[in-house]
Order: sequence, then C-alpha cells, then structure tokens
Amino acid sequence: MSIEVGSKVQGKVTGITNFGAFVELPGNITGLVHISEVADSYVKDVNDHLKIGDQVEVKVLSEKEGKLALSIKQTIDKPEGQAQTYTKRPFRKTDNRPKSNFQPKETFDDKMSKFLKSSEENLSSLKRNTESKRGGRGGRRG
Repeated sequence: MSIEVGSKVQGKVTGITNFGAFVELPGNITGLVHISEVADSYVKDVNDHLKIGDQVEVKVLSEKEGKLALSIKQTIDKPEGQAQTYTKRPFRKTDNRPKSNFQPKETFDDKMSKFLKSSEENLSSLKRNTESKRGGRGGRRG
C-alpha cells in the first residue's frame, strides 16, 4: 500500500522516545510523530499522551529518504475561524524581585549624542597618537 503525503491513516504506536513516538502504518511502514506534533498543547512527556499499542490516526506530513514524518494534532478537525489552541511552554519564573516602574532618566537622543561626542573624542585621540608614531604632520619633533 502506497501512503501519500497529506493523507490520514490509522496506525499503531510501536515505540516511544523522549522526542516523539514511532507509529506503524499499514504495509509495515513505520513513521515518526515528533513530540511537537503529538498534541495541540505543550507536551513535556510523550508518555502522558500515548502508550505503546495505542491505535491513533495520523496525518502524513512528509516523506524523505524513506522516512515518514507524521502528525496526530493535524488530524483533529477544528471549526473554521477557531484559533490554534496550542499553549506555549509554561513560563519559568526566576526573578523573585518585585517589579518597579523604572523609567530611564536619559532618552535615546541623549544617549546617542553622548555616544557621538565620546566617539569623536576617541577618534581624534587615536588619530593624534598614530600620526606621532608615523612622523606625520602634528607629530613631535625633537
């Protein structure tokens, strides 16, 4: 049986890894459902969603060098106009300090003018030092 990209097929979960699940399709063809294609929400552990031996419907996403990329979440038909219900990875709070309404004292234009002034000073200083070493105009004569 030839399996076409874009088709939906029934398969059996034959293996689970930390990056996805292997699904055997009709004709002894095995494909991989990547962890990002297991469910429409954040999946931390594939074992929370699938077990070996489960019968699942998968959509064939692509076939490259004999390897099939499959998706379970794309087989679920959503009503038109409904936004994706994918929830992002939970935010890990690392900063326990209270948030303040910090307002910078300097505006961008102030910072830019300071930068340009210091940059011009640095360039003129560099130019003076290199000319004295080359013996060019403005160099010390002794």
